[in-house]
Amino acid sequence: MTMLLAIAIVGALAVLLAPRRFAWALGMIATAAVLGEAIVLATGDLPLTERQVWIPSIGAQLLWHLDGISLLFVLLTALMSLLGIAASPGMPRLFYAMLLMLEAGCLGVFLAQDLLLFFICFEAVLIPMYFLIGIWGAEQRRYAAFKFFLYTAVGSVSLLVGIMALYLQSGLRTFELPVLLTASLPLGTERLIFWALFLGFAIKIPMFPFHTWLPDAHTQAPTAGSVMLAAVMLKMGTYGFLRISLPLLPKASIDASIVQALGGLSLVAILYGAMVCLAQKDWKRLIAYSSVSHLGFCTLGLFSLNSTGIAGSVIQQLNHGISTGLLFLLAGFAYERRHTRTIAEYGGLGKPMPGFALVFGLAMLSSIGVPLLNGFVGEFTILRGAYLARPWWAAVAVVGIVLSAAYMLALYRYTMLGPITHEENRNLPDLSLREWAIAAPLMAWAVWIGVRPDWYFHLVEGPVEQIMGRLRP
Repeated sequence: MTMLLAIAIVGALAVLLAPRRFAWALGMIATAAVLGEAIVLATGDLPLTERQVWIPSIGAQLLWHLDGISLLFVLLTALMSLLGIAASPGMPRLFYAMLLMLEAGCLGVFLAQDLLLFFICFEAVLIPMYFLIGIWGAEQRRYAAFKFFLYTAVGSVSLLVGIMALYLQSGLRTFELPVLLTASLPLGTERLIFWALFLGFAIKIPMFPFHTWLPDAHTQAPTAGSVMLAAVMLKMGTYGFLRISLPLLPKASIDASIVQALGGLSLVAILYGAMVCLAQKDWKRLIAYSSVSHLGFCTLGLFSLNSTGIAGSVIQQLNHGISTGLLFLLAGFAYERRHTRTIAEYGGLGKPMPGFALVFGLAMLSSIGVPLLNGFVGEFTILRGAYLARPWWAAVAVVGIVLSAAYMLALYRYTMLGPITHEENRNLPDLSLREWAIAAPLMAWAVWIGVRPDWYFHLVEGPVEQIMGRLRP
């Protein structure tokens, strides 16, 4: 696990020091090596733990832990980093170095078993993403980068307060998660800490009403930045709830007022995000708002507080990374050809670009949740978990699925079908061999999960039951 982070960090340094003509190749080699190491870990026995002394005076350690849940996010991070660099040839060395540092920070979040280490990795990703948006973004990149950094910095302060409160109130003087699980705090203390952590995680997801930075960041970010932001970084917030809030604060997590509040916010996000998508005229902005809706399903599954909903949430977080990452890649491919994100500027692309239309159709159906594709597995399991918790939650969430089908089918119709609406679209080149190679792994993964989800549920079963053991001791 240490090797995963070391490869990414050393790769970033190598890219910076190498001649520019070798930067893209070195970035590809480094991210491919990280993916290869992640696959090797996936074939071994789980869980795995690595421990090194770090700051013994305060009880902080370099403590890494890999189980079924974190493995899925590690694999997702490694693949998306590779595809992000593959989709960005000809960029400056600093661009690839920032992507590799971003990868290292994300991997650290999903592997950290020490709260201080988790916080440092959680914060480390802000710097490379800020530069990716602020330097290589679109026309309003500086505004979007500043807004992104400001929102997440506020959340970070709140997260640090919550972590330090846990450290001090537990009386254990350690940041090690397994040791902190032995602490028993009063309900009132747990509530205060829960809400402090909530602000940090909710802004990162982002949950309604902390979502307003996301559409600007996605719209202005370069393709690789949008892919990493949607597919990986947004999962850091839900992962924080899963790894820290639920197991460490079980009394607050099952408190009726907190559960009702977070369930309500999740439902609002599902419906609000979907309805806003119906009115969007910008291709990337529509996909960005769809993330608000889809991640509402993920938090709804978490706070159903049953093994079905939590397992469905984990699988759906992976599914969202696959389908939305592919959608942002395709939006980037279209932008490279037409240099516009306006949906009305496209039309009839299925005629000059049949391969593009085919891949976009599969990504769209995956996002909607059509059976035999990955989205169906996660959404159906979450709905079942929500129904077991509160039947009306599932009834409201179903409306979000219907709206999701409405805006995604409309997007496909206006861009792929019908007559060619602009002469500039008539001779657009179809997907190149490189673009097919980028899309193929995500298409295959979406079908694999949809057809054989049992491996994934088996993988997360043990960690989910451990969480449920904390919530129902």
